[in-house]
Amino acid sequence: MNTSLQDIRTAFQNQRERGLRAREAAEALGMGEGAAMAAHCGASGGPLRALPLKPDWLGLLQSLQVCGPLMALTRNDAVVHEKTGIYQKVSANGHVGLALGEDIDLRLFFNQWHAGFAVFEALKSQPGEEAPPSLQFFDRHGAAVHKIFVREQTDLAAWRQVVARFEEPARETVFEPPEAVRAPAPVAQDVDAEAFAAAWEAMTDTHQFFGLLKRFGLERQQGFRLVEGRYAHRVVNAAVRELLVEAAFDGTPVMVFVGSPGCIQIHTGPVKRVEPMEVHGKTWLNVLDPGFNLHLREDLIQEVWVVEKPTSDGVVTSVEAFDAHGGLMAMFFGARKPGQAELDAWRQIVAHLPAAGQPVAA
Repeated sequence: MNTSLQDIRTAFQNQRERGLRAREAAEALGMGEGAAMAAHCGASGGPLRALPLKPDWLGLLQSLQVCGPLMALTRNDAVVHEKTGIYQKVSANGHVGLALGEDIDLRLFFNQWHAGFAVFEALKSQPGEEAPPSLQFFDRHGAAVHKIFVREQTDLAAWRQVVARFEEPARETVFEPPEAVRAPAPVAQDVDAEAFAAAWEAMTDTHQFFGLLKRFGLERQQGFRLVEGRYAHRVVNAAVRELLVEAAFDGTPVMVFVGSPGCIQIHTGPVKRVEPMEVHGKTWLNVLDPGFNLHLREDLIQEVWVVEKPTSDGVVTSVEAFDAHGGLMAMFFGARKPGQAELDAWRQIVAHLPAAGQPVAA
């Protein structure tokens, strides 16, 4: 790229001033968000600057507990999941990590974490002053895998100490071009559907499902179609809104999973304030609760599946939303822990979701 760093910074800021978020501003420049952040390393003054971080991702996350409550943000192309809590019980086995705090519940895939930055943004209300930095992590294409922001209850002194401990100003990071939008997976061919169904029926834990798909060389929706009518069926695209509204009305606790290339973030508990919103021709389905926010592009939903997986605790039912490219937007379960049966209230919510092709109740 022949464009100078200052040109990138200026063009990026121009896009931000148009009202675009950082991710959208980077896309408008034909680059990944991570590359846009990297272009702000070494900046002084101005609206944005970034400091590279040491790639000790596990150590960094483990150091955050002393900071108190923080906001964890994980997103994909269509959904943003924001959860406030304390980073606790952070561990890893090889490239796979876990955070198992009471509120911050993450599955981490560190082989996808390519770069991290402390990002400093100028305060519009106080010229010359900066907001406390956020920590932002990206894959090799510059897609955000996870971000962390301070909250009012955060110990800012401890937070700044963590940033100082893990910053590495001289570190240089090179990103690959953003990934091309992929085509949806075709219908599975030359797969023994009966063998796949038999292996599905033999599952004893939901975590065995990924291995099952890998063994048969299938993507998620391809697997669902092979067992459609037995263990999976499609429901209307409005099912996501219906299940959230009904769970909020009944007080049924749910689990909401949203994944990026390098992190799956989970909310477990009730949802209360569910608000759809139309903004610039986009339909957002929002959960706006203290400690948990969800922002889902409802207009990007292409398919919604109800999926039943056998486990040693009985059948576990998920509702899974996909976009037009076959990307998994979000998964919803009834709240449960290993050793517990699925909530009857959750099964009732799922049972009421109209099958695809059926009219939706007004």
